[in-house]
Amino acid sequence: MPAYTFEALQADGKSRQGVIEADSARAARALLREQALVPLTVEPVTTGGSVLTRPLGGARAFNASQLAIWTRQLAGLIGAGLPLERALTALVDEAEHERQRHLLAALRAEVNAGAPLARAMAQHPRDFSPVYTAVIAAGEQGGHLGLVLERLADDLEERQTLKAKLIGAALYPAIVTVVAIVIVVFLVSYVVPQVASVFAGSKQALPTLTVLMMALSQFVRAWGGWLLLALGLIAVGARLALQNDGLRQKFDAAWLRLPLIGRLARGYNAARFGATLAMLAGAGVPILRALQAAGETLHNRAMRADAEDALVMVREGAPLAAALAQKPRFPGLLAMFARMGEQTGQLPAMLQRASVQLSAEVQRRALQLATVLEPLLIVVMGVVVLLIVLAVMLPIIQLNQWVR
Repeated sequence: MPAYTFEALQADGKSRQGVIEADSARAARALLREQALVPLTVEPVTTGGSVLTRPLGGARAFNASQLAIWTRQLAGLIGAGLPLERALTALVDEAEHERQRHLLAALRAEVNAGAPLARAMAQHPRDFSPVYTAVIAAGEQGGHLGLVLERLADDLEERQTLKAKLIGAALYPAIVTVVAIVIVVFLVSYVVPQVASVFAGSKQALPTLTVLMMALSQFVRAWGGWLLLALGLIAVGARLALQNDGLRQKFDAAWLRLPLIGRLARGYNAARFGATLAMLAGAGVPILRALQAAGETLHNRAMRADAEDALVMVREGAPLAAALAQKPRFPGLLAMFARMGEQTGQLPAMLQRASVQLSAEVQRRALQLATVLEPLLIVVMGVVVLLIVLAVMLPIIQLNQWVR
């Protein structure tokens, strides 16, 4: 049954908006009148059973956290024995945002029309990724949709937890760096020129450090705006250049070779790849399709190319562990656990263990790096400020000695 969004007037004159299901727009208006509402606008949410005619705009209906919560709620309702249509109806009623209500109403309408949930979700790729819909499809085909939704919610929550910890570890160093840059720019562009004007008429030779700082100050005042503009243009140009697949792959490969950040990037991508592959394989998705979907979740193009090469090798008959072992960008731990899983017949469980260990290692290294960076940045900032202060104070000390 199609769904319609409506705006109507209540008996007290207030406006009311929502979503209603009816055979036609005329029937929707009739249902609204039966509820003592005066319909103002009635527009279809879906047409042809699958395509949104009222687009959700540039923004997504669910962010990552909201999608994890919604998946957990749907899993709980289905696990409690509620039919899928009633579960979606309950979630439509509980939706807090209009975009979410429209999206869920579209899903409910397509499910009521006989479409599988995975096919309905596939019509909205902005909110439901191919990996997400593949897991849902496997759960529907195997008759374990509630269990698969629970695993999917666990994976989304673990991914969000890892991302939040990495952001938290990098937040303090980033704040210290920004504050340090602002302070140094202020001192060099404002304080140093003020002090330099005091000694402008002095015939005494200024200390070398003061001369250098004054030259730096003049450069910043004269060319600072142009330098900032140039940096902005370089950033925009680099972003446009990285849209080229070949350049992006080379850049990502070079990024992985960096001493500390490269190891973090390798571990993060490998953990995400292993978790996705474990979830898909555990849901019953064929290994070739699971490998393809897991490879698409990799942000690093170099590692994605390695995953595609591993997919070709597995398609030709090679074991998954052997294919991963030939790709040095993937940690050896992943290939080792994949080999154990293939030997014991517990590949999803072993891949999940590898993902958990890789995630823990990434978190540990990120915290260690942040712990080292925090005092290092403070020391560097202190040294820079000390040099500026010395550049200001040395002429004053020299002047006092000359007066004596």
